[in-house]
Amino acid sequence: VCKNTQLSRKWHCNETFNCLQMTKLSVNINKVATLRNARGGNHPDVLRVAADCEMFGADGITVHPRPDERHIRYADVRAIRPQITTELNIEGNPIDRYIDLVLEVKPTQVTLVPDAEDQITSNHGWDTKANRAFLTDVVGRFREAGIRTSIFVDPSVEMVGYAKECGADRVELYTEPYAAGYERDREAAIAPFVAAAEEARRIGLGLNAGHDLSLQNLHFFHERIPWVDEVSIGHAIICDALYLGLHETIAMYRRAIGR
Repeated sequence: VCKNTQLSRKWHCNETFNCLQMTKLSVNINKVATLRNARGGNHPDVLRVAADCEMFGADGITVHPRPDERHIRYADVRAIRPQITTELNIEGNPIDRYIDLVLEVKPTQVTLVPDAEDQITSNHGWDTKANRAFLTDVVGRFREAGIRTSIFVDPSVEMVGYAKECGADRVELYTEPYAAGYERDREAAIAPFVAAAEEARRIGLGLNAGHDLSLQNLHFFHERIPWVDEVSIGHAIICDALYLGLHETIAMYRRAIGR
């Protein structure tokens, strides 16, 4: 708990009691759209769920439109944007159609993810060294439009460093390897993420994290990397909400990050 009680609601402290901005929770609503699309129509209503997530305490909404629109559709993104009162984060592979959508909608944040068109879910980060020229161009276009830009990377000090050289504002650490190794040896699982996070902090990059974070592993992740700016979580939140309800689930995830 922050020793500065006047800041305790908005800030937390690390072990040296340097005040840090609170970690935000962005809820990815892709799985809600997947359920809707399975039957057609508009049930569940993606826009209503986005509004409810904000009302229940989410600090932002994440969407990840893919070219085949098998969950979030491009039309959903356009419809959601005007109603968002917190932050909108649009994830995706920066193909031409995606770039046009982002520049049209102008979200708070865009997260660049190297997904193949037929990929079920994200499974690796960018090689920011090999793709430096391409990423620098894309990041420049988004930053010129006033959009905060994050690059999805594996927990690699080198990849974090090259993301900075691409001009990114933040990196998002791909946390599936951490989640996969958590039960076996959580200290070993978190180690490369701590190193990458420390490098991001050292060179002045903002820090996000996401993929397979859950109520089982989120608290420890945040405990070891309390300066993370944002965690983006979708699949686990929607799964937990089936049993706990969306309101209680979001409250529990907020508590896991010290909120």
